[in-house]
Amino acid sequence: MIGWLIIACEIGFWIFVAAGLTARYILKKKSLGGFLLLCTPLIDLILIAATTIDLHSGTEATIFHGIAAIYIGVTVAYGKPMIQWADERFAYKFGNGPKPEKPARYGREHARRERNGWYRHLLAWIIGLVLLMAMILFIGNPQQTESLKGLARIWTLILAIDFAISFSYTVWPRKMKTEKKIPL
Repeated sequence: MIGWLIIACEIGFWIFVAAGLTARYILKKKSLGGFLLLCTPLIDLILIAATTIDLHSGTEATIFHGIAAIYIGVTVAYGKPMIQWADERFAYKFGNGPKPEKPARYGREHARRERNGWYRHLLAWIIGLVLLMAMILFIGNPQQTESLKGLARIWTLILAIDFAISFSYTVWPRKMKTEKKIPL
């Protein structure tokens, strides 16, 4: 059940974002659009409540409960930038806004963007890990929470790999490739 709820929450998140941006730029109802965009955190609250109720009822913790914690961490850390990204594109397409700038692909600016992306990942990891540990403590049965511990270990490994990749651009910045001219 919790797996379907996670999918429904993800779909609900994007429905609220699309509805908010549609109201803001197509229907020209800025306050309604703002209200709909502010409703997106309610989806996280629904997911937290459903996960807690499910675990409280005695259900064994599964990977889906852990993914719920990851989902909440990711939406808290990345939600605002994702909505801002979508807002810039909607404003350009439907609201006569400026064309969104393409992110830097080379040099120091690219390295800074990669580091900032890792910092967001770290924030998502912290939030998700706190929720995972809270679930583990709430259940209080090591055998029943082994999948949550395994998920925390995997995510920690992914975070470490992301760190190595993201910070490698600081040490070895990506350089613009020059076109090779073919002699005639």
